[in-house]
Amino acid sequence: MFRNKALTIEWIVDLAATVLFAVAGFFVHPVAGALLLALGAGLCGFHLYLNRKRYGAIAALSRSIDRILHGEERVLTEGSEEGELAILHSEIGKMTVRLRTQTDQLLADKRLLSDAIADLFHQIRTPLTSMNLTVSLLADDRLAPETRLRYLHELKGQLARIQWITETLLKLSKLDAQTVRFAPESVSVAELIEQAAEPLRIQMELKDVNFTVEGDATIALDRAWTVEALSNILKNCFEHTPSGGSIAVRTESSPVFVRIFVRDSGTGFDPMDLPHVFERFYRGRNASADSIGIGLALTREIVASQNGTVTAKNVDGGALFTVTFYRSVL
Repeated sequence: MFRNKALTIEWIVDLAATVLFAVAGFFVHPVAGALLLALGAGLCGFHLYLNRKRYGAIAALSRSIDRILHGEERVLTEGSEEGELAILHSEIGKMTVRLRTQTDQLLADKRLLSDAIADLFHQIRTPLTSMNLTVSLLADDRLAPETRLRYLHELKGQLARIQWITETLLKLSKLDAQTVRFAPESVSVAELIEQAAEPLRIQMELKDVNFTVEGDATIALDRAWTVEALSNILKNCFEHTPSGGSIAVRTESSPVFVRIFVRDSGTGFDPMDLPHVFERFYRGRNASADSIGIGLALTREIVASQNGTVTAKNVDGGALFTVTFYRSVL
């Protein structure tokens, strides 16, 4: 207590006042002086006891906080005090619990990021290894023209894969940092779907996949980003649809929302994968060998950034994606 100058001065003033009143009492009557001295001494002692008790509780609280900071404890021990000190104890306890929760979440995110970087490195290392081998083969002057052309085609495909990975990760990082500026305009949903399907048209024909679009609606969306989101869904459906299968897209509209249903005739999702379909870097049990789990994660971020939701589920004979864009903030 005596380390606190203000309280030390306060206690000295109380003691001096007691002495002065006692001296004055002795001038009036010895008994009065003795009573005043005894009363003042009792009050000073009681004041000293309360302060020692209060500062003992504060010291215990300080030691508990120090143990939490050094990882020896996770939460504050229960306090039995009442009044302002109890309120302070409670508020500090809430703060430490929140800080501990945030720390645990940061550690979990750090582990997730570490795993994601390792997975990403593996995904990029594979095409890089293949590219190095292909370049070595292309350096052979005795290589037949048709073989050289095939190797060049493979090299181009590996470069395209690395470019897609880096561009998709860059888009995700921009969305995370909230630096993307969406430019909504009145667009036809059917046109967006057709644009999203355009890069897959030739592959669909070669695989004999029947692609149909039903219904249309007009809504204010960013054209480029929405096409990106829809193309990732169509790509996922195409990869899991067998030859001779089908991908059907249907649009519903209301004054409140525009809803897009994308259904394929593929293998569907493993029930264990459904809660994680849109998680970043999650690869399902039925994922293709080239998948790294960022396409659908990007779709979710784009849709959510435009006041929408996206879900996935199994239906009879395939998978069903449902994309909902709300016309106004709910």
